[in-house]
Amino acid sequence: MSAISELSDSMSAAANGATRSATQNEAGGEDRFLKLLVAQMQNQDPMNPLDNAQVTSQMAQISTVSGIDKLNTTVAGLNGQLVQLQALQGATLVDRDVTVSGNRLSIDNGSGVGGFELSSAADNVKVEILNAAGQVAGSLNLGAMSSGSHSFTWPAGAAQDDANYRFRVTATSGSHSVLGGTLMRDHVDAVSGVGSSLRLELSHSGAVSYDSVKAFN
Repeated sequence: MSAISELSDSMSAAANGATRSATQNEAGGEDRFLKLLVAQMQNQDPMNPLDNAQVTSQMAQISTVSGIDKLNTTVAGLNGQLVQLQALQGATLVDRDVTVSGNRLSIDNGSGVGGFELSSAADNVKVEILNAAGQVAGSLNLGAMSSGSHSFTWPAGAAQDDANYRFRVTATSGSHSVLGGTLMRDHVDAVSGVGSSLRLELSHSGAVSYDSVKAFN
């Protein structure tokens, strides 16, 4: 069986278990509600019995409870399908690169790449490249930039990816920092499913949730 099939089967079993549990809860809730209503009618005051309006109100309540339970079951089913879809998508990411939060410089063929997010427009953006000892090995003055996500490329020369270069970004508008965060490129080594969640095993960042991926490269 392929890795994709195994992962899909695992996620499907978890989703089916959630659906069965929701169905059992729905049946149990209706049964308890009906028992309470019957007990109430059996023990009503003969001199002051429940009128039609009261009975109708009680039945409307059980209909509402049943409707909510069915909606919960439907949502659980949709969530299970979404998890399976994420599992299939995640499995196809093995051996590919993704963008996640971090500040490690990714170096390939003499070029170092990284990225950052700006919460608002910046008057000046500067990127400093740091070697493994934390010393500044180079810098990029990017000037004014708009808000949002941005990437940069630094000429790394003979530096290799395993040299563990990092970067830091300074982004200001006037005297205020507008840096929203730094972004790094990482490599997907494997995909794993934990319960109803999906995790990616990355070369440098370790295990991260599927939802934490900023972009697929």
